[in-house]
Amino acid sequence: MARCNVICCGRRGRTKHTEDSHRKRTLGQGICSLQVKFPSIFCCRNTCIPKNGGNFMPRIIVCIKYAIDVSQVKVDSATRKLLTADAPRKISDFDENALEEAVKIKTKYGGEVIVLTATAENASTALREALAMGADKAIQIQDPKIQNADTMIISNILAKAIRKVGSFDIILCGEASIESYSGQVGPRLAEVLGVPIVTYVSKVNLEGNTFTVERRLEDCSEVIMVNTPVLLTVTKEINVPRVPTLMDIIKASKKELLTWTLEDIGVKGEEIATPSIRVIDVSAPKIERKKIKISGESPKEIAENLVKALIQEGVIGG
Repeated sequence: MARCNVICCGRRGRTKHTEDSHRKRTLGQGICSLQVKFPSIFCCRNTCIPKNGGNFMPRIIVCIKYAIDVSQVKVDSATRKLLTADAPRKISDFDENALEEAVKIKTKYGGEVIVLTATAENASTALREALAMGADKAIQIQDPKIQNADTMIISNILAKAIRKVGSFDIILCGEASIESYSGQVGPRLAEVLGVPIVTYVSKVNLEGNTFTVERRLEDCSEVIMVNTPVLLTVTKEINVPRVPTLMDIIKASKKELLTWTLEDIGVKGEEIATPSIRVIDVSAPKIERKKIKISGESPKEIAENLVKALIQEGVIGG
């Protein structure tokens, strides 16, 4: 028998149940259907049993990044280096969409929303904002050693923290962070936890313990059905994050905000000592203006000369 990949109640389930998941891919005028096998295992608070419906109140974990506000980053005019040391930080934009979707699911079906972040700095301000948006609990794994951690290390840290949190039904992440936009943490985290993942989700519908999600790709859209537990990464198109009210902010101050260290979740120093990815350099692109002057005897002639110049530069077609 295959073993359950999700730990709950301090033990592993004996069996892994699978059900067919149907995917419809729309491309141009044609539609093709594929069948995809996704694991379907319900890890409840007390035991591992297959979920067959009933009053499903999902436990949702939202992974956020305490990211640099890229709109506030300044550039050294001489070296073209990005000055990030004093740049303000906030919840990464796509992660706000993930949190908003989690709160919407909780509002409709009940359940619990837990926000989780791994950070080298104190992210309490951002986590309080997440609580004000509707999360029930927030946890930060804070340690200076996380400063230079790559996506693989961050994924392992989050996975160990999730195991410490306990059972879950859904993990939501943004499609990528606003500062590096690698989009690796969600897929790596799903791999470590052994759960199915659907990326670039732009629409979500939950019936029982089955998600029907729409996935926006460059040339088509996919509709995928997948059972929980599952990890979804969402795009900005999925929703518009709410702005907390004053009452929401006051309520958030009374909600639970925990700070864990790497030792608390069982991460050893050697596990994060050597990142597999090293950033060599980060700088702003150097833009040289061509200083082309457009002149003419009349507005019409100036417009015609402008169009000719744009065609010559390859900006527009001739």
